[in-house]
Amino acid sequence: MTFGTPAYDIAHLLGGGVLLLSFVLLYQRRIDAVINAFAVQGALLAAAAAWQGYIQGAAGLYVTAVIAVVAKAVLIPLALRHVLGRFGLQRAVEPALGVGPSLLAAVALVGLSVLVVLPITAGQAQALTREDLALALSVVLLGMLMMITRRNAISQVIGLMSLENGLILGAVAVTGMPLVVELSTAALVLMVAVVGGVVVFQIRGRLETLDTSFLHRARGEEPPA
Repeated sequence: MTFGTPAYDIAHLLGGGVLLLSFVLLYQRRIDAVINAFAVQGALLAAAAAWQGYIQGAAGLYVTAVIAVVAKAVLIPLALRHVLGRFGLQRAVEPALGVGPSLLAAVALVGLSVLVVLPITAGQAQALTREDLALALSVVLLGMLMMITRRNAISQVIGLMSLENGLILGAVAVTGMPLVVELSTAALVLMVAVVGGVVVFQIRGRLETLDTSFLHRARGEEPPA
């Protein structure tokens, strides 16, 4: 695929949209907005997978797209909103690192992704694949950053699922990637997210809060600043 063609540009637009939503996740100060941003990211991921299925002629990617839109854009956000409403959870996000420093760190991680992926893949893959892999690694790293810099357990679980979105984005960008690999990767991370959800309820039941800094106090330690 040559640079500047509509297929090339649309693929980059969708991949860039997924990355942009990772920044939005880090920027939001309320859980409701974080859940909404995650739902939009899931919808863009589904669109990216469907578009890759079209330009690669890979029908299996349409299955990935359907699963992504149903699970990431609809079911998981609905479940999280239900949890918030049912348990009356605090809706404010309390970051361990401020929004400004978090966004600066995110920009640095995107730069690192580009510096790592593009030289390594030079001459080994077409331009679209190389650049999509850089975008995917950026989404993965920003998901990790969200898990580290947010004290609210639900925000941390969403960070984990955003990280998974990056893994799927990278998998669909590689031409010829078997569908079973993509689905097994998604299933693995979703399983971890389910375990994370169980931990969330345990924290809520025992400490009556989802601020994970209280775990330090429960152990008799001073929470991090």
